[in-house]
Amino acid sequence: MWRSTPGVPFALALFSITVAGCSHEEPAPQPGGNAVAATETCDRACLIRATDAYLAAMVAHDPKAAPLAENVVFVENLKRMKPGEGLWKSATGGKTGFAISVPDPELQQAGWLGMIVQDGKPAMLALRLKFANGKIVEAEHLVAAPGANTAANVETVRPGLLAAIPAGQRLPHDQLIRIGASYYDSLDENDGSKTPYAADCQRRENGITTAGDGAMGPPNMDRKLPPVAHDCKGQIDSNSFAYIDRIENRRMIAADPVTGLSMGFSHFRHPFTNLPYKVRHVDGSTSERNKTNMPYEPFDMPAAHIFKIGPDGNVHEIEAVGVMAPYNSATGWE
Repeated sequence: MWRSTPGVPFALALFSITVAGCSHEEPAPQPGGNAVAATETCDRACLIRATDAYLAAMVAHDPKAAPLAENVVFVENLKRMKPGEGLWKSATGGKTGFAISVPDPELQQAGWLGMIVQDGKPAMLALRLKFANGKIVEAEHLVAAPGANTAANVETVRPGLLAAIPAGQRLPHDQLIRIGASYYDSLDENDGSKTPYAADCQRRENGITTAGDGAMGPPNMDRKLPPVAHDCKGQIDSNSFAYIDRIENRRMIAADPVTGLSMGFSHFRHPFTNLPYKVRHVDGSTSERNKTNMPYEPFDMPAAHIFKIGPDGNVHEIEAVGVMAPYNSATGWE
């Protein structure tokens, strides 16, 4: 997807999760009369507290203050690390007023996207935490600088993303997962009908508005040409994203019926081997994208997306963080 990065077409009071909010399920005795250990699970409020505890421990540079399992697997920007490395060392400020939580008791995972401070500078963080028996067994970070001139977009969260869905209108967990996953199909197949986009859908990536009201991209290769559609569906239907060769390591990591949020992680591959191709403009005309007007080197973009899905089953807002990486990078989870 388009980014404003030069050269390419386009970011201590701790809580214990072992107290209120966690439940203990006692399994039936096994043959021979021996009972197995109780399984501890984290409910919605517990997952939110645990995420806050993780973030606070990270800023304090103290992995022991987080509810980490001894065998926790930690990946940051595609690199396998140990707690204490990466953002655990470079974070210099905790979460700001821009913070979105996606707790998922069914999957025992928690997603989070927001602003922090890294080495004294604003940074965007997409976070995935996986729990087992009340402990974090997997932690995944995507860390990127916000796009240029996006301060207003990353100061506060769009109200729609945080608004609770009325209890009687909430969609089931699995439906939210399916709708979120369809986004990758619509992009991969350049078919906006694959996802139920609302007419008011707006997408922001690293703070940059890239679809919907106020969109800044993707740009026309020639400003003399008629514009390309900027609404979420029309933009995809225009074939503007045909340079995305494939989207791998797709994982819908959390869905929250209370807020209608669904969150996914994925890995975009851009080899630029399918040039030239045609793009459709709003007046029905076409123009060509080729190596002359898209002289970019291949690259990868691991990314996280949060989708706001209303009671109508349509996607109204998308908030994303993407990180530049060398082409054909390993994911860190091999």
